[in-house]
Amino acid sequence: MTAHRGSVTIADVARNAGVSPATVSRVMNGRFGGEPDVAERVREAARELAYAPSPLARSLALGRTHAIAFVVPDLANPAFQSVLAGLSKTAALDGYRVLVADSGETPSEEGPLSVEIRRRTDAIVLCAPRMPEEELAALAAQLHPLVLVNRSVPGIAAPSLAIDYRAGIAALAQHLYDLGHRSLAYVYGPERSASNAHRERGLDDFLREHPDVRIERVPAGAGSEDGRAAAPAVRDSGVTAALAFNDLVAIGLIGGLRALGVRVPDDLSVTGFDDIPLAQYVAPALTTASVSHSELGVLAWQRMRALMNGEQPGHNVVFQPRVETRDSTGAAPAVDED
Repeated sequence: MTAHRGSVTIADVARNAGVSPATVSRVMNGRFGGEPDVAERVREAARELAYAPSPLARSLALGRTHAIAFVVPDLANPAFQSVLAGLSKTAALDGYRVLVADSGETPSEEGPLSVEIRRRTDAIVLCAPRMPEEELAALAAQLHPLVLVNRSVPGIAAPSLAIDYRAGIAALAQHLYDLGHRSLAYVYGPERSASNAHRERGLDDFLREHPDVRIERVPAGAGSEDGRAAAPAVRDSGVTAALAFNDLVAIGLIGGLRALGVRVPDDLSVTGFDDIPLAQYVAPALTTASVSHSELGVLAWQRMRALMNGEQPGHNVVFQPRVETRDSTGAAPAVDED
């Protein structure tokens, strides 16, 4: 009588073939170096019993799970979703799955979360990690193979894919300057965000070249609710334009300003960063710095595949954002003169 597929074990196949379970395991995993007729006897027994190896057992035997980890600070952010989409679709072509862990914008959770999920996977992609540089450097040895997205740390031998936030925010500030704005607000992101620090440096660069400009720093975060909450402070600062940390913050800010009776861009211009899909469909359509986040995911997998195969990964890449001018920015309002 033929056994049901799900009830057949490796021991059943071993008994049927007259070999040990270890021999069956080596044959099924392509690691048997003995007599060909023994291997054929095992395969025949497996076919007769309709035996299918457990994917988990096979992964453990081979030392591979065929899954990689993707750790992200906030999966609700469409920019990170685009990175994940590019990564998972490309990895799937090579038979790999992507397991996702969201640290909820809590830097203290990133380290333990990364170590835990790495134990269950073959490799890890850290997307925009918020943890301190020294913590990331200390954990790197436990996490390899490791690819960094939106973060690079000197001394860590891991491929990195980044966005030139420093140049991107300066280009947005120049766009506003060309429209006549001299009083700007920077509605900044999470203080431990490396990309926020790059934006801050870009605005410092811009101020050195434009001493006639003032920039007010307004605290916010990374989500649309943070942008909305910052609206009163932006209005009260007396600026004519605001650079938001990202598109989500910009969209929330526009909604908050509208609720306060501030017209965008007639009274106050607003820019974002990332060019998420929603950016061109909100009202007014958002001027932003455009980045191909899905391409970051594709390149992350290419480098990860090379690392896992013991090959040299491609060189590090820094994407240059492009300013997309839309309806949320306009000429600076005329100053009333008595």
